[in-house]
Amino acid sequence: MTSWGSNDLGHSARSKASEYRRGRKSSNWSGINIAAMVLGFVFFWPVGLLILFWILTGRNAVDLPSAIKAKWVALRSGADMDLNFSFESASDNVVFNEYQQTQHDKIREIKHEIAERSKRFNQWRADAQRRVDEAEFEAFMKDGY
Repeated sequence: MTSWGSNDLGHSARSKASEYRRGRKSSNWSGINIAAMVLGFVFFWPVGLLILFWILTGRNAVDLPSAIKAKWVALRSGADMDLNFSFESASDNVVFNEYQQTQHDKIREIKHEIAERSKRFNQWRADAQRRVDEAEFEAFMKDGY
């Protein structure tokens, strides 16, 4: 007859719990993560949901601000708008794929031209403002104030 001791049962439960934790990625319920989630829900519930999702995916709440900042910088710089992808898998029609690639190349050229024009216009405005400022300063100096 097998005898179950209290130490055997406790050891078995602990080993199963540690195996469960090792197998799951989302077992990072630290005090900081819980506090961040609770504060997120207290101040604005969508932020709390975002932090909860972040924790459930196995990441620390401390890493969330830097991830948001990196994503924001990528969106602002247009890095997420990748127009260089291949169209080979888009369709079996080679002519259609070439047409699509041509259209994306035109869009890329137009975006570049718009950026260049914007840069030149901003430079022109800065030069015009400088000329106005110089004329105003010269008028001030002639009046002897």
